Amino acid sequence: MSRLEEIETFVAVAEAGGIGTGAERLGVAKSAVSRRLKDLEARLGVRLVNRTTRRLSLTETGRSYYERAVSLLADLEEADQAAAAVHGTLRGRMRVAAPLSFGTRHLAPAITEFLCQHVELTIDLDLNDRRVDLIDDGFDLAVRIGQLEDSTLIARKLFDVRSVVCASPDYLARHGTPKRPEDLAGHTGFVYTNSPERLAWGWTDADGERRSVQLQPGRLASNNGDLLTMAAEAGLGVSIQPSFLVCDAIEARRLVPLLTDVAWRPAACYAVYPPGRHLSAKVRALVDFLAARYAGTPHWEHCLSEVT
Repeated sequence: MSRLEEIETFVAVAEAGGIGTGAERLGVAKSAVSRRLKDLEARLGVRLVNRTTRRLSLTETGRSYYERAVSLLADLEEADQAAAAVHGTLRGRMRVAAPLSFGTRHLAPAITEFLCQHVELTIDLDLNDRRVDLIDDGFDLAVRIGQLEDSTLIARKLFDVRSVVCASPDYLARHGTPKRPEDLAGHTGFVYTNSPERLAWGWTDADGERRSVQLQPGRLASNNGDLLTMAAEAGLGVSIQPSFLVCDAIEARRLVPLLTDVAWRPAACYAVYPPGRHLSAKVRALVDFLAARYAGTPHWEHCLSEVT
């Protein structure tokens, strides 16, 4: 067993907080991780971790060794990436997290194109509307949509996200078409459970004041925008969704955009990654690629403007 593998294993276990989770992150058997950790401690002649049935913690010596190990691995990564960059080659594995609907519709084609350009690179793309912890879950990069919370993460804006209120022609024929945001108070809406606004939909009026309107709760709540869009298409209520998600349905006349001159809740799409002394060449390359791909007005906005 090489010293480097022992160090990499120790860092993964320390960051994951357990041997099992560390093994998953490394993609190796739990028994192999335990053996590497014991071999490292035996070689150093010190105990680096305190083992319990529930969680693993670092000793004082372990914490000191961890800080030096992380610095060593960062320097090694930078050296590898610098050498590869001379020949324009990106290598290795990268873990990326993104929202499900945006990921399947728009990010997946971008990722496949990026991989075609970098044939020695591997990407593990996790599509989930759950907001992951980049550091604890071992992700190199995440694509996030909404308003960013204060954090130590580094963020690069990719594009603005336009929210669209829409309903099916059948629903509007039965319930009428709202002419002002306040008219939505008598309509049925859907709860997107990942949003703090729920059924209080906010907008900015002509004077720059933030206002909101409370809709009536519908019979469906979900953490997935595609499902809520399907419910709106079925005439079950009014929905507010990002334009990238409803544009196809609007173009096909399954949904009608409403109150398009209203500035609904502002949001944006960001590429976020953990802070550190070095940003790996492969993460930097992917962020630059996505920024270039989504520069200007995204194609789904053109699709929407042609209808409205």
